[in-house]
Amino acid sequence: MTEVDQAAPAGPRAASAGPAGRWGRLGEVRHLGLVAALVLLAIVGLVTRPENFATSSNLVSILALASTIGVITVGMTFVIIGGGIDLSVGAVMALASVWATTLATQAYGPVVMIVCALLVGTGAGLLSGFLIAYGRMVAFIATLAMLVAARGLAQRMSNQRTQLVQPDNSMIVDLSTTRVLGLPLLVYVFALVVLIGWLVLNRTTFGRRTYAVGGNPEAARLAGINVRKHTLMLYALSGLCCGIAAVLIMARTTTGSSTHGDLYELDAIAAVIIGGTLLTGGRGTIIGSILGLLIFTVITNLFILNGLNTADQLVAKGVIIVAAVLLQRQSLKSAT
Repeated sequence: MTEVDQAAPAGPRAASAGPAGRWGRLGEVRHLGLVAALVLLAIVGLVTRPENFATSSNLVSILALASTIGVITVGMTFVIIGGGIDLSVGAVMALASVWATTLATQAYGPVVMIVCALLVGTGAGLLSGFLIAYGRMVAFIATLAMLVAARGLAQRMSNQRTQLVQPDNSMIVDLSTTRVLGLPLLVYVFALVVLIGWLVLNRTTFGRRTYAVGGNPEAARLAGINVRKHTLMLYALSGLCCGIAAVLIMARTTTGSSTHGDLYELDAIAAVIIGGTLLTGGRGTIIGSILGLLIFTVITNLFILNGLNTADQLVAKGVIIVAAVLLQRQSLKSAT
């Protein structure tokens, strides 16, 4: 094992002794709490809408909705654990969907459309990462600028019109319509992204370095980690996830639009926070983020089924976020 690998903390696999070990135990308790919250929400659904909530079509709808935001949440988890923030994910996803559904791109077929979406997302992430890592810009400002620029470019490219996926490119739509064991293919794509993200974060040097950079960038630099390069790669990874999410939303809606992904960045960040990832970086898990996302998705579904006001839904989400941050602070005090 190299000096860098020895110096980089192992995140969830950190030694059981000391604060890191206590944080690991607190993380496991938090996961159990999130599962309990999901069970409670399911009970609420069964009590309030027993004829609608537990149906297979509704459960598939929940998973399909979670899939698009979930892929973005995986990338956001890496960025926040690494000590950053990405406010541009929703806009970058919209830009990738618009670029991939222009007539010029669609003329080359569905494979080129998918590659285009991935390249546009990754390219936007690289640009944000370069500004942050090498331009010394604050992540909040750099990604806010990318949010505005990407959304504006998407509007300009589409002339603020919705672009339809042409019938010749039905392979993309098949991700949403084709089902295996009752689930659309896009759910399996989401599951694959989560699995790969978990393996990278927990079983690779890249993952260990992500925890190290987020926990103490100066110590990581002294240990031999190229912090700037790693930060650049984290934002490229987030952009790649946006490109994948663009393909999924094109499949779900059969369109590319500059309005796609509105407020997705807030949902993704909220899911990561609820899942237990520290906003200051250095600690967090993929599983926690996905559980947080599912809680938000089920809440949205319950509000829709019960015909409740969208404004009340936003208020409820805000209360949950505040509660999660307060619980996180209390957990940190207990761990130290």
